[in-house]
Amino acid sequence: MSSQPLGDRSNYQRGRLDASDLLPDPVDQFRRWVNEAIAQQVPEPLAAALATADDAGNPSVRMILIRGIGPEGIDFYTNHGSRKGRDLAARPAAALTLWWPTLERQVRLSGSVARLSEAESAAYFASRPRESQLGAWASAQGEPIADRAALEAALSAAAASQAPTPEALPTLPPHWGGYRVTPAQWEFWQGGEYRLHDRFEYLRATPGGPWETRRLQP
Repeated sequence: MSSQPLGDRSNYQRGRLDASDLLPDPVDQFRRWVNEAIAQQVPEPLAAALATADDAGNPSVRMILIRGIGPEGIDFYTNHGSRKGRDLAARPAAALTLWWPTLERQVRLSGSVARLSEAESAAYFASRPRESQLGAWASAQGEPIADRAALEAALSAAAASQAPTPEALPTLPPHWGGYRVTPAQWEFWQGGEYRLHDRFEYLRATPGGPWETRRLQP
């Protein structure tokens, strides 16, 4: 039996993207688009699909939140024992995609991944809400658990051990921290009418060298 088409086809008409619109550095271009997404009140403008692979090459993808944008790369935080943490320990490379449907824009990037220092992770962890800090202690991310009650019991136990008084704040868990993706490739995509999308790729011939751009066919 053949599959049936699902839903209506969108006809993208929000804008065009030309080479003259691009900034020389893809990080600056990314910041520009992120700021425009925030200004347009796009829901979760820093939500990204993160793709990794395990040591056998089996792929996995999930949504994460980008928590840092800098010249050295893109930062996010997670449990080191999670599926993505184990994947990155085996294969320290990843790809990210951000999709802003109301702007008809997509950004893709890929590159090597390294863990952030304990000091960097601790600084970010300290900025999180207390409840989120306790959640990082309570959850063995991705592992089976009997029910919601067991999860809430683990949260209560974490609160008792890590922050027994209202003034106490949990410290950085040893199993939790940050990662930085250092992109070797970026792509900026603007939806186009009749599927004639505008796509531009940034590449480096050598690590740390100048970025070069080229238009890709839709």
